[in-house]
Amino acid sequence: MEQEKNEIAVKPQQAEVVSAFTNPVMFDHLQRVGRMFAQSAIVPAAYQMKSPDDVQALANCVIALDMANRMSVNPLMVMQNLYNVHGNPGWSSKFLIACLNGCGKFSPLRYKYDGEPNTDEWSCRAYAIDKATGEELRGAAVSIGMAKKEGWYSKSGSKWQTMPELMLQYRAAAFFQRAYAPEISMGLNTAEEYTDVYGDTQSKNATKQVETAEADVVTDEQKQAAANLFD
Repeated sequence: MEQEKNEIAVKPQQAEVVSAFTNPVMFDHLQRVGRMFAQSAIVPAAYQMKSPDDVQALANCVIALDMANRMSVNPLMVMQNLYNVHGNPGWSSKFLIACLNGCGKFSPLRYKYDGEPNTDEWSCRAYAIDKATGEELRGAAVSIGMAKKEGWYSKSGSKWQTMPELMLQYRAAAFFQRAYAPEISMGLNTAEEYTDVYGDTQSKNATKQVETAEADVVTDEQKQAAANLFD
């Protein structure tokens, strides 16, 4: 009975999410909210409107709002943790881990290590307890040797050589998530995984906040646009 109540409570929200891009009234509201975020100085640079007709920043905000709605998380969290790596959107690993720990299906994610540290045999596996069954769920193991064979270890900008333990945890968490809760990431890989494949470039963190003097300047046109948001 309790499960039926929960399902009924979720249905209106699911219907709203599906129709957000097909209902003109709701889509207009989504753009208005997106424009409000785009006028904020605390959202990452890719979401800040540089001029009143900066449609790309507004579009980024609308997409982020839609994803936040589907995931039931704060839009600012999505904006701060969604990266563009060579045209591929990817989540920060820490955000993905936070979503896993907060989804309610599992105990907090933990890690088991095997092998001698800082050798090719050093490996890590993420695990958690399924709250519904009490079963221990184990993700695929990832090792330093695997990172070298796959080419991740030597990529430009790679953190495998300087932060191997953290990178083992991040990749192990991604393996666990895709095996047991793929819906959480909405089919997206992590930004760290894309960096392992493509290497680090200036275009990596398209949604990362860039702290420059220009980012703190608000023009008169932007102030006027902000004032007219809800006119």
